[in-house]
Amino acid sequence: MKLSIIVPAYNEESTIVEVLREVNRQQIDGVNFEVIVIDDGSKDATLELLDENSGLYSKLIKMEKNGGKGAAVKAGLAVASGDYVLFQDADLEYSPNEYKALLIPVLRFDADLVMSSRFAAPAYTRVAYFWNKIGNHLITLFFNILNNTTFTDIYSCYVLFRRDLVPANKLRRQGWSQQAEILSIAKQKARNIYEIPISYHG
Repeated sequence: MKLSIIVPAYNEESTIVEVLREVNRQQIDGVNFEVIVIDDGSKDATLELLDENSGLYSKLIKMEKNGGKGAAVKAGLAVASGDYVLFQDADLEYSPNEYKALLIPVLRFDADLVMSSRFAAPAYTRVAYFWNKIGNHLITLFFNILNNTTFTDIYSCYVLFRRDLVPANKLRRQGWSQQAEILSIAKQKARNIYEIPISYHG
């Protein structure tokens, strides 16, 4: 199985090399990684560091100007060739050490869509702002009502899905709502959907 890992990066000079090294340390039987990094018009040394460490990724997309995470995600999806896609933030809030658990439903149960959750019994999670958490719960509840699902955290970073479920040209959102759009599109065709708890160091 080939997994395309999409890594949007904007001004991440302090973490980009470390997160890519951590991605490359993951070894999962039966899974090959395609690591796609999108430099979203960084103004710091991010792009220079990426050019100096080309062995840490498969493809590098250089955006001429900053378009936001949504634009970077669409650019990554457009060139991804894996059977599945997974998003990886470049700031180390989410650890690639979670990949093995995220892939269990795929490798064992042929899952089409796997959502991560910071709230479903993780080993640890950093305490967050109360109203941010309430807002997340309300948005997740609204999403579940509209889509007849039981997710607990639709804005957790790690979303793993069959690539053909979400063509890049179907995405219309560029901002924070893009994640809900991706989940909604993927859910329409997905037959086997799972949720996996992850630890979070925000």
